[in-house]
Amino acid sequence: MPDLTAQADPKRWKALIFIALAQLMVVLDATIVNIALPSAQADLGISDGNRQWVITAYALAFGGLLLFGGRISDLWGRKRTFVTGLIGFAAASAIGGAAVNTGMLLGARALQGAFGALLAPAALSLLAVLFTEAQERAKAFGVFGAIAGAGGGFGLILGGLFTEYLNWRWTFFVNIPFAVVAAFGAIATIHEPEGSRNSSKLDIPGVILATLGLVSLVYGFTRAESDGWTAGGTIGLFVAAAVLLLVFLVVEKKVKAPLLPLRVVTNRNRGGVYVSLALAAIAMFGLFLFLTYYLQVVRQYSPVKTGLAFLPMIAMMITGSTQIGARLMNRVPARWLMGPGFLLAAVGMTLLTQIDLDTSYAKVVLPGLLLMGLGMGTAFMPAMSLATFGVQARDAGVASAMVNTSQQVGGAIGTALLNTIAASATTDYFKSHMAGATSQKLLTFKSMVHGYSTAVWWAAGILTLSALVALVFVNANQGQPAGGAQGDGEGESVDAVPVMAH
Repeated sequence: MPDLTAQADPKRWKALIFIALAQLMVVLDATIVNIALPSAQADLGISDGNRQWVITAYALAFGGLLLFGGRISDLWGRKRTFVTGLIGFAAASAIGGAAVNTGMLLGARALQGAFGALLAPAALSLLAVLFTEAQERAKAFGVFGAIAGAGGGFGLILGGLFTEYLNWRWTFFVNIPFAVVAAFGAIATIHEPEGSRNSSKLDIPGVILATLGLVSLVYGFTRAESDGWTAGGTIGLFVAAAVLLLVFLVVEKKVKAPLLPLRVVTNRNRGGVYVSLALAAIAMFGLFLFLTYYLQVVRQYSPVKTGLAFLPMIAMMITGSTQIGARLMNRVPARWLMGPGFLLAAVGMTLLTQIDLDTSYAKVVLPGLLLMGLGMGTAFMPAMSLATFGVQARDAGVASAMVNTSQQVGGAIGTALLNTIAASATTDYFKSHMAGATSQKLLTFKSMVHGYSTAVWWAAGILTLSALVALVFVNANQGQPAGGAQGDGEGESVDAVPVMAH
């Protein structure tokens, strides 16, 4: 395979704009619909039982098909996969915005998830093969990391604005201009390095096992939230997921051209990154949910005001990613950005456990969000880069898919686990304080806040664990390749220069 650094694409910085735009659209879509959901439910007459499927249909298709999407981009070509994903995502969004009944909306959400699973790994792997020089890679991943981290918050803001001033349907239609601009831009500017495509055949048994296993796992956590952890259906899904994923690993060891070459995940640095990102996603997704409910239900903020309340966190995420992570990535070992970054975010979360019925936004919520944003931005930046660093060019798509998979599965776990913890703490508080309560409504609110606070304590603990994983397992040091090609078997790696070198 040729030396990829010798063929730096002159249009790569323009390409970054369109890759980042597509990534923003995918991340944004994970949260933008949440705020619009009550309006869509009333408009289309969606039952309470089916309401969660508007979120779940997207999560299942996206999480279940990510590895498949990543491998398709390696085999079929990243640019082609990227553009196909964009066009499909735009079409699915148009169907969702025009939905006239529950089935049409749920089908559109599943289609969005499926095309998102093509799009997200292709975007990240394009960055991995287009930017191979250490300094350039740091800047490119700084932009990408900032967008990946802040997109969820932007989704909350846009969701609030559209729902309040336009219509819930615009939370779907907004994707169309994003996708069209990114697709035309990608066609004009992206040129994949020659020899970076994988010529193997597609591992069909691997695709079936991985997709069914991941869908069972994500759906298991969704069912745990609604039916309880000990329900027969929930346990059955977890058992099915464990069996399917174990069989998948056995198959991947034996087939000639595996869907997920195990060298991608057994590398110590990448394995550490995937686990720490999954743990961080558990904490972050849970927190977004509780803080949104706290501000809207307890503090009576409007959807727009709720979205704007998250703006300072987004600003600090972008600052942490572009000004700290990107500047220090080539000077400081990744663990010393990821570990302290996640710890700083955990301190911010600990502040947010102090919320009460009349907590001051400026004194408690704002400092907590600022610390979280700065910490997450600083940690996300090297994590995104290290996840694809040193991997062979022909495996860049599937390595990128693992980043998205760890975040998606982490998000599903976080929503279910922390929701269950919050609900249990709320019920216990209500029962134990019922006797002396002067106002039922006041006690209900106090119980809710106690539940949120308890769940946020757990989230802070999980984020601390994420920092420890990064400090222990991510061992890429200054001047030393961060799990370079030598650890991945034969063949040229995506990077000819160590990202962690001075």
